[in-house]
Amino acid sequence: MKRMTLAAPSGKCDILIGEKLANVAKYAKGEKVVVVTDSNVRKLYGAKFPLCEVIEIGTGEKNKTLATVEKIYGRFLELELERSSFVIGIGGGIVTDVTGYAATNYVRGMGFGFVATTLLAQVDAAIGGKNGVNFKGYKNIIGTVRQPSFCICDPEVLGSLPPREVRNGLAEAIKTAAIADASLFDYLEKNMGAALKLDGAAMENIVAGCVTVKAGIVSRDESEHGERMLLNFGHTLGHALEKTTRMPHGEAVAIGMARAAELSVAKGMLAKGEAERLLALIKAAGLPTDAEMERNGIVDAIRKDKKRAGGKIRMVLLERLGKAKICEVEIDELAALR
Repeated sequence: MKRMTLAAPSGKCDILIGEKLANVAKYAKGEKVVVVTDSNVRKLYGAKFPLCEVIEIGTGEKNKTLATVEKIYGRFLELELERSSFVIGIGGGIVTDVTGYAATNYVRGMGFGFVATTLLAQVDAAIGGKNGVNFKGYKNIIGTVRQPSFCICDPEVLGSLPPREVRNGLAEAIKTAAIADASLFDYLEKNMGAALKLDGAAMENIVAGCVTVKAGIVSRDESEHGERMLLNFGHTLGHALEKTTRMPHGEAVAIGMARAAELSVAKGMLAKGEAERLLALIKAAGLPTDAEMERNGIVDAIRKDKKRAGGKIRMVLLERLGKAKICEVEIDELAALR
């Protein structure tokens, strides 16, 4: 097991790569412990949960809402939870986001921790302390920043993921490598076949590499005033695509990365060969680099992005593989991308 610590102003998170879901109870410190999970994860792994009350939510992005949080609060009331209680979110990014948001706000804050059961959650969504929900279709527009006490990344649970979900997680791994770790990018190029087969050694190396990058960035800029914004590479267009097409997060981010690389080349920041390597890796992961887009809907979604300022938006572009930069881009420039 690899143990890393993310220390930030809002708290300290122990990230446990290789720990087992079945051992989660020993990390949950509270007078009352409650699990929040979704119906799929409970069906697959409920027998490994701690002996405690379980709050079950539905699956899919449509459940990442204030309405779901309100239902969770209702159960918290019924169970008479208080500040000394502890909440464990067991699931993918939707479960961890919703759990963290609910635990952070209820009675002004209870302890909470995560078991990340998807690759996307292990390499990105469950790491870093961002907790939140969508509102009127706009991604993560309501939320908090507070670190969980722990995040367990159990490699065994990844075996139950459908191939499309594995690819979605690899999109975030590619993003992480592209913005901050050229050696991880090289590793992904050489080991993508093994990653797609969920090879144990490959997955541990990829998760550990991504966690190292993200933990370092978050520890230096937890509240996203500067460096943490680099983690949004591919997400400006990606979130807009999610809203307008309902495509999965990883696929939308993959297309967002491809278009951001195109814009980086057009601005003279990135060598064309570097952009071609990125697109080749995205395709090797079985992810798209293009899609039919409804331009007006895309532009409207970008205009409501929380990173927008006037007619411009702060967007992450590449200077080379492993190095990114936050730039102000005219929204009209994005609208003009093919």
